[in-house]
Amino acid sequence: MKPTDAVTTARAVAEQLRKDAVERQHANQPPLAEIDLLRESGLLAVDPDDHRTTHAVTRLVSAGDASIGHLLGYHYLHLWRASLYDNKELARSLRHDVVAERLFVAAVSNPRDTITATEGRDAISVSGRGAFATGCAVADRLFVSATRADRTARHVIVVRRSAERISHPPDWDNLGQRLSASGSVIFQDVQVDPGDVLGTFPVGEDESSPRWVRLSLVSLAFQAVLTQVLVGIVEGALAEAAQYTRESSRPWPASGLERAIDDPHILAGYGDLDATLRATRLLADEATRAFAEADAAGPALTSAERGRAALAVSAAKVVSSRTATEATSRIFELTGARATARSSGLDRFWRDARTLTLHDSLVYKAQELGTSFLTGKVPPVTAYS
Repeated sequence: MKPTDAVTTARAVAEQLRKDAVERQHANQPPLAEIDLLRESGLLAVDPDDHRTTHAVTRLVSAGDASIGHLLGYHYLHLWRASLYDNKELARSLRHDVVAERLFVAAVSNPRDTITATEGRDAISVSGRGAFATGCAVADRLFVSATRADRTARHVIVVRRSAERISHPPDWDNLGQRLSASGSVIFQDVQVDPGDVLGTFPVGEDESSPRWVRLSLVSLAFQAVLTQVLVGIVEGALAEAAQYTRESSRPWPASGLERAIDDPHILAGYGDLDATLRATRLLADEATRAFAEADAAGPALTSAERGRAALAVSAAKVVSSRTATEATSRIFELTGARATARSSGLDRFWRDARTLTLHDSLVYKAQELGTSFLTGKVPPVTAYS
């Protein structure tokens, strides 16, 4: 699918998701129908190496339904990172199957998980529990990060959804991102072929090695994707709030006006939010550009270049998080008390934003930015930056 076609399709999918987003959130069912919509649209097959397009598509879909945009953004991310690992043939095969069979990909990669991989004569046994396994309950292929039983290395393994002894407890009941299928997953002696190992990483691997520096881009990819989801939430919130103001809001009696859209305070409020959104969108796109350039450097990527990309991504994440929580709250000041009814659905934007912005602590990203600003040091590589 061409980039222009992907963007056009994403707009159409977002509009379809928007129409019944409130009802689907209230029903709170696994997003199987939504994943089928992505399959039928062809969006799952967008080139995962084209970060500018995949990030744009993620943002557009997130404006219609942040949960589904989140799932789609992660799908692209996991397909992209597959090519960074040692098993190039498996990565190529996976990409081919995604296009040919319209597969959806998710991962179990929380850095705090305790999943182990025990190597036997003919197979690898995977056991343990993964938390916040976004999309795994509805995915066709799972990327599982597991530590070898002898603690000498860590594997990334591709597991089929149909494999035996995989279960998904119904434990995702959070404030927002209700349809992101972000509950836990349990592996009980799941047998996988050694050929399904994408990559192996020795404990204590030299952090200055080109391979390690390049692989460290994965943590930035997660943050860049979530930044675009947050911008999408703001876009969706402002669009729906504006529609509510035009069609349903009543002017405040003291204004002396007949229509809410003629109130200068409401006009200024929307203008302020629109200006903030424009600035946040530009910063998010700058983060995508910096990340894409770092990825394009390939094995030649240096720690300093990686660090500069990390600063761009962290700056965008800090600003987009604040914009999302503030804008999705302020829209109620512009729509009025009746807009707090559950039927309006405007609350879903704040709930989604508040949930996503707690994925990692912004104060530590701000600290990294401040340290760089004052001392010139690039931030250390972590699972979140």
